[in-house]
Amino acid sequence: MTELREVEIIHLDEIPYQQALDLMKQLQQQRINDLIPDTLLLLHHPEIVTVGPRATNDGIKAPPGYPSHTVDRGGGLTWHGPGQLVGYPIFKWDLEGETSVAAIISLLEQWIINTLDELAIESSRDDRMQGVWVDDKKICSIGLSFLRWVSRHGFSINIDTPSGRVEGLAGCGLESKTTTSLARLDHQITIEQFTQSLLKNMQNAVNRIARD
Repeated sequence: MTELREVEIIHLDEIPYQQALDLMKQLQQQRINDLIPDTLLLLHHPEIVTVGPRATNDGIKAPPGYPSHTVDRGGGLTWHGPGQLVGYPIFKWDLEGETSVAAIISLLEQWIINTLDELAIESSRDDRMQGVWVDDKKICSIGLSFLRWVSRHGFSINIDTPSGRVEGLAGCGLESKTTTSLARLDHQITIEQFTQSLLKNMQNAVNRIARD
């Protein structure tokens, strides 16, 4: 029987990106040393475009008018801002099936897919890029960084973002307007509804459960 691990859930509301990055690094080291349990940060950021190594190596920058921050997680450009839920799992990935970065990314994708399914929104993976897609549009980005198989960074889900902002960003290998939000696709749910479903579906997707 697969081990079921408890997770500390921390709700932070809006937090500047650099502050979240500092907190993630601190918690990652504490998790490596088994000073804390697996921990999930749930929050959102003021508008920022994070620039991963893939974008940096390809010379891709955020468009004019978008604040940006270089990061060390996998992937290219990712928009963060109002109307988006960000999840940073500070998890020690050593349970059954957590044997590679690709496997872990797949587990996170399935977690989001299961969550959307419970909310009556059909979603899927797409060969164009990791993440989760709805109606041929990317609504969830995933990018992690690991140290001793403890992760930081994580996933972001566009629920009801300001019109045109995430759509105006061209990710690596994707055209602008490929990424959008659930609201632009006429799926009217709240961040609170998505969060509740996300935590409910954590057990089946990643063998973890919110600590009481």
